Amino acid sequence: MTVLLSLPWSGSAQALEGLDPESPMLQEMRDFYGDEAFITIATGSRKPIYKAPAVATVITSAEIKAMGARNLDEVLETVAGLHVVPSTQGRLDSIYSIRGIHTSFNPQVLVLMNGIPFPHFSGGRPFHFRLPVNAIARVEVIRGPGSAVYGADAFGGVINIITKDASDIQGTEIGGRAGSFDTQDLWLQHGRPYGEWDLAFSLEWQKSAGDRDRRIAADQQTIIDNRFNTNASLAPGALSTRYDVLDTHLNLSRDNWQLRYWLWRQQDAGLGAGSALALDPVGEESLTQHLVDLTYSTADLVADWDFRLNAHYLHRDSESRFVAFPPGAILPIGSDGNLSFSETANSVLFTEGMIGKPVGEEDGGGIDFAAVYTGMADHRWRIGAGVKSFRFKLEKEEKNFGPGVIDGTRPVVDGTLTNITNTEFVFLRDASRTVWYLSLQDEWQFVPNWELTAGVRYDHYSDFGDTVNPRLALVWATRHDLTAKILYGRAFRAPSFSEQFSINNPVGLGNPDLDPETIDTLELSFDYRPTFDLQTNLSVFAYRARDLIEFAADPGGTTRTAQNARDQDGYGFELEMDWRALDTLRLQGYYAWQRSKDVETKQRIADAPGQMVYLAAKWEFLPEWEICPQYRWIGSRKRAISDPRGVIDNYSLVDVIIRKNRIFGLFDTAFAVRNIFDEDAREPSSSVIAGDYPLEGRQAWAEISYRF
Repeated sequence: MTVLLSLPWSGSAQALEGLDPESPMLQEMRDFYGDEAFITIATGSRKPIYKAPAVATVITSAEIKAMGARNLDEVLETVAGLHVVPSTQGRLDSIYSIRGIHTSFNPQVLVLMNGIPFPHFSGGRPFHFRLPVNAIARVEVIRGPGSAVYGADAFGGVINIITKDASDIQGTEIGGRAGSFDTQDLWLQHGRPYGEWDLAFSLEWQKSAGDRDRRIAADQQTIIDNRFNTNASLAPGALSTRYDVLDTHLNLSRDNWQLRYWLWRQQDAGLGAGSALALDPVGEESLTQHLVDLTYSTADLVADWDFRLNAHYLHRDSESRFVAFPPGAILPIGSDGNLSFSETANSVLFTEGMIGKPVGEEDGGGIDFAAVYTGMADHRWRIGAGVKSFRFKLEKEEKNFGPGVIDGTRPVVDGTLTNITNTEFVFLRDASRTVWYLSLQDEWQFVPNWELTAGVRYDHYSDFGDTVNPRLALVWATRHDLTAKILYGRAFRAPSFSEQFSINNPVGLGNPDLDPETIDTLELSFDYRPTFDLQTNLSVFAYRARDLIEFAADPGGTTRTAQNARDQDGYGFELEMDWRALDTLRLQGYYAWQRSKDVETKQRIADAPGQMVYLAAKWEFLPEWEICPQYRWIGSRKRAISDPRGVIDNYSLVDVIIRKNRIFGLFDTAFAVRNIFDEDAREPSSSVIAGDYPLEGRQAWAEISYRF
């Protein structure tokens, strides 16, 4: 992990901005300062990080390998102020909580693949999004708003995943890994020039049965059993956390052209605590996603102008089969065929369980144009424009409950499914959205060592209207070893399709009258590097978030509807350190503290950690041998004011990886143990799951890879 810190001089760094990424001068700077000295995510253009108008972190492929991360979530846990937590909604999808900002489906963090968004109809990322890491060249993370550059959803942060090209791979590598929980990983990478073309290809497959010791004592069906004196619940029982992921990347480039293709497939994924928070060991979700993009960039057409044009297309197919409540469940069913605790509900026996089987299709695409003008002294202007569209279509829906299927008058319902496709009884209407935008940004070095970045972006949405988001950043190279930044940004999040248009859904109903979420953030950052071996960063922040969307309980308590439910204020700081104590020893860490509160109730935001600590070391104790321990502490979390359960326990996790490289000059091997002390670590759940969600226990894996 690399904190974005200042270069100890300014004039030369400014000159580097216009250099080709492969220029000899830039290569020399990489050798001296490391490749982390440059970043693209902060402004949309490659920039020396001491001038980056953002608080950001870069994690390189070498650092990912050293820490033993197998997926993106494990990488992001090393970022100050960012905590990965399972969603309380049941599937256990990963929530990226940044500075206390998160909701149930986590659409407040924009995740990009090579600068391209891949939105999901629910907001945020696809369900069960688990991304292997062998194809990743680097991950760039901004903590704070990014809508002035990236538009919607760049609310609490932006994560840009940059995949490897031919120069990153330089040959062929095959590898495998096996470990606890019946886990197997296989990968293949190849990259090299072919004539005038550079080709990079990566394929990675990961499969696991999941930790069957992640057990819960009671669930939603337990509550219903207690009320109706039945015994249908599968609790106590294990969370369903199996997965089967295929991740494939193809990168072709020639001259000014670059073509990339990404295939991501998740097959037979377990549903965690169940779609309705009732254990469901047989339910599964499968998803296949394709993303293709073509980029043309040139600095040769017009003097002082750089142009970039990108076109991209996204297609996603998803299919689910869930047993919301288990076989033998006797459930109170209302006249709409859904679960209801009203006095008029009738008891219905579901002999094979309450079953649903939706099949969906999503398409999206866009064209983005950016032009950078450097012909004005001390200024760097960036103009952006583009159009994007997104569509969701429910291809098929079958179920044995809900309106159009039952009305509560049948005392017994079996497992026969009714096809309600293309009727008014589906759970989500077909929906589409078109967005076009204009943006303008100026980076102005008005005096030596001072730079002001000012930008604004206008977005027009076909379904809810317009939004304007500005940014201001002042960067001062105070002296050779200290840089200070003051940053202001405004961001927004558009309501997702499921938040607007869900109907006939016992989990959550949509609301077409939602307003977009907004946030204003002020940050003060100090990058201090007293020596070339020690880097430190202190970031202080405060924000005001308004109209956050949650699925709130309706009167009567039987349904939940999307509402602009709350306003949130927050403040805090993050202190980071990166110290190369010896030529063979590197120490890194952070301490993050935040307080975020509901504006109306004055209560702290539930479940978000108030304090986090991370420490890591990389010690090359013998030639080609290294050991990399890491320690994480998560603490100071609060329950919701309506939750009667006791305090959420703090927890500590320790991981260790030992690696031996270049055996016979060809093989790399590694052995890792995660949660080495088998800590009973838990993350907050809905109050329905009384004991919270247990995290994975001790696990070990071994890997070997071969390069040629």
